[in-house]
Amino acid sequence: AAGRLRCRRCRLTHYCNVDHQKADWVSIHEQICPLLIPIRTSLPCLLSEKERKHGMEQLVKRQKYIIDLAYNTAQEFVLDGKHKEAIPAALQALRFSTEVYGSSSVQLVPAYLLLAEASTGVGHLLQASKYLSQAQWIVLRTPDCSIAVQCKLHRSLGLFCAAEGNFEQALYHLANDIYLASSTFGLKSIETSGGYFHMANVFFRQNKMDIANSLYAEVGKTNGHPLYISQVFFCALSNVFPASDCL
Repeated sequence: AAGRLRCRRCRLTHYCNVDHQKADWVSIHEQICPLLIPIRTSLPCLLSEKERKHGMEQLVKRQKYIIDLAYNTAQEFVLDGKHKEAIPAALQALRFSTEVYGSSSVQLVPAYLLLAEASTGVGHLLQASKYLSQAQWIVLRTPDCSIAVQCKLHRSLGLFCAAEGNFEQALYHLANDIYLASSTFGLKSIETSGGYFHMANVFFRQNKMDIANSLYAEVGKTNGHPLYISQVFFCALSNVFPASDCL
């Protein structure tokens, strides 16, 4: 029956089947399994108010640690092109972010965007669209949302539209990404360069090489470490050319 399979170590996490359990273990559960027990264990009722307050502070601290661990793990999988492996870790980041910050907090947006990127990477565009819609809804209802988060949202929407083949909308969102990043961080900032190279990829796919090359040149003007810039170009090429074409 669904949910009857349980992790034998923490005895807290339930799965529908063995495949889901294996996927979760490879992605994130192996790392967080021992951390779940103190988080899911209820505080004793006889504690003083001061002790309970301290216990709650420690609980939130542990939850935030798992959020960072799960998010960074998922992000590494995505950067390595392992989108399927990234999804369980990103889901854990979203789950604990919801517990700590609430379901409508802007703190959930990074996890939603990461889930959208991973889902797009495995071809689940409908699911990716749902994650992006949720992130967009949160940003729209958060008046003081940071520019950095807005940039990430527009970039994610641009990449999703490009994956769908909707290049016009992709360029619209990437243009917003570049505008927000350049007005806040500067035209030659690392934050802005990402928008340039993703926009260049779109023009590349449209076979508009003059525009694409001029945008790639803008990435080369980034005020950042040369190693970072080389990584940006590598990511750009890996997004444009399938791995099989590079062999």
